[in-house]
Amino acid sequence: MTKTSEKITVLLNWKATPYHLPLFLASKLGFFTKQDISVAILEPNDPSDVTEIIGSGKIDLGLKAMIHTIAGKARGYPIKSIGTLLDEPFTGVIHPSHKSGITSDFKSLRGKKIGYVGEFGKIQLDQLARQYGMQEGEYEAVRVGMNVTDAIKRGEIDAGIGIENVQQVELEEWSVQQGRSRDDIQMLRIDELAELGCCCFCSILYIGNEDFINNNPEKVEKFMRAIKQATDYMIANPAAAYQKYVEIKPHLDTDIQRKIFQRSFRYFSRDLQNVERDWNKVTNYCKELGIVDAGFAQNQTNDFLTWKLNEQGPGGVEPATVETGVVKGGCKSCQHASISQPEVFA
Repeated sequence: MTKTSEKITVLLNWKATPYHLPLFLASKLGFFTKQDISVAILEPNDPSDVTEIIGSGKIDLGLKAMIHTIAGKARGYPIKSIGTLLDEPFTGVIHPSHKSGITSDFKSLRGKKIGYVGEFGKIQLDQLARQYGMQEGEYEAVRVGMNVTDAIKRGEIDAGIGIENVQQVELEEWSVQQGRSRDDIQMLRIDELAELGCCCFCSILYIGNEDFINNNPEKVEKFMRAIKQATDYMIANPAAAYQKYVEIKPHLDTDIQRKIFQRSFRYFSRDLQNVERDWNKVTNYCKELGIVDAGFAQNQTNDFLTWKLNEQGPGGVEPATVETGVVKGGCKSCQHASISQPEVFA
């Protein structure tokens, strides 16, 4: 008699994008099946609903940024991080410098329309404005959701909050199409403006409903074990892994999506752990923003990671774009220098 796999539902933090590769690869290569689990990967209609849906127990596991994971718990949603997908992707206010009039001085945002994704982007923007002596009415905050790139292209906003490995890549390619340099697209990094010492508030985490985690520890451990196996395969064989991914998601087989993957590669966590120093920094940052109170208890664990943890900073590699062999023609189109392929953790 064939053994029945145990079903797990997983909700992405956004539509399927290049940095979701480990999840789909674990499915494609049968790593979930080898762990005797069956995983259904779902995409949200509205990314803002992810913490609520997982917190309600309608979905077992999912993905969300660290700041949203902390905020969701503070709002009463029983969610917890069980690991890390992306470590510290650079996040900030992205703008086309040729026409925005924005400089490295935050005060140059005075009089500008600034796009943000959701509620916490607005909170961050307002807090930074106060820090730099600006009043809320001196700039216009525009909620554009996940459409920051298109809003900048259409001229609806002068700049918008995004991440270096997705929105900045999209805008750099658009800049080239317009006959300008990639360097025309600039970012005011929020971690530097806020003097955080890391971009960890936007690290993308594997999260879960606490009741599901507590009642199904073996399932959760099996899930993370399969994800680790897929991550190891991707790090050792990025081009082959991406080719398998586009067999599942053909819309990702474009030059720009490949460039997003290559830019994302440096941020992939090699050991998947929740990094304590980052959690401490972001918890304190959330207290400064008024998102959590002084007594907030961190909602994260590494209990389901059964291998040696060897965290070495963002993604475990040097701060430069890694040549993955995924981008056709190599890394000539990247704005950062290539480095050798990183060590794969045991």
